[in-house]
Amino acid sequence: MKVLVSLKVNGDTHEVAVPAHWTLLEALRYELRLTGSKQGCDKGDCGACTVLIDGAPTLACLTLAVAVAARDRDITTIEGLACKGRLDPVQDAFDECGALQCGFCQSGVMLSARALLNEDPDPSDDAMKEALSGNLCRCTGYTKIFDAVRRAAELEKASPAE
Repeated sequence: MKVLVSLKVNGDTHEVAVPAHWTLLEALRYELRLTGSKQGCDKGDCGACTVLIDGAPTLACLTLAVAVAARDRDITTIEGLACKGRLDPVQDAFDECGALQCGFCQSGVMLSARALLNEDPDPSDDAMKEALSGNLCRCTGYTKIFDAVRRAAELEKASPAE
C-alpha cells in the first residue's frame, strides 16, 4: 500500500506516493530522482546516504519517509547544497583540496562537513573527527578531507555572509 507524503527537499515541496516501509533514501532516489545520496550499506554504517534534516546530519537509509513527512522537516541533499548558482564553500574546498577520489562517500561527507561548520565555524581536529566519524571513505586516509573542511572554514571567514 502506498502513502501520499509531502517532503520539503532543497527548498521545494514534493508530493509523492511511496510504500509505507520506504526509507527517505528510497523516496529521494526512486521518486524524486535525487541520486546524490548514495545507497551503500543500508544499515547505517557507511554514511553515504547522509542528508541534512533541519540542519542535522541524518542517515536517510534508516529514516522512514513517512516519519519525515509527518514532522514537516526540511531536507537538504547534496543537490541542494549549492545556493543561488554558486557552489557551497564546502564543495569549493573539497574540489580545491582534491579531497575525494571515487566520490561514493562525497555527498555524505560534504553534508556532514556543512552541518559541522554551521555549528562551529572554526572546528578543532577533534571536532572534525567526531563530526565525520559516521562517514566512511575507502579511498583516502582522510587527511585531504580534513584539509578541505579547514579550507571551507577559511573560505567562509574570507567571504561576507549574504
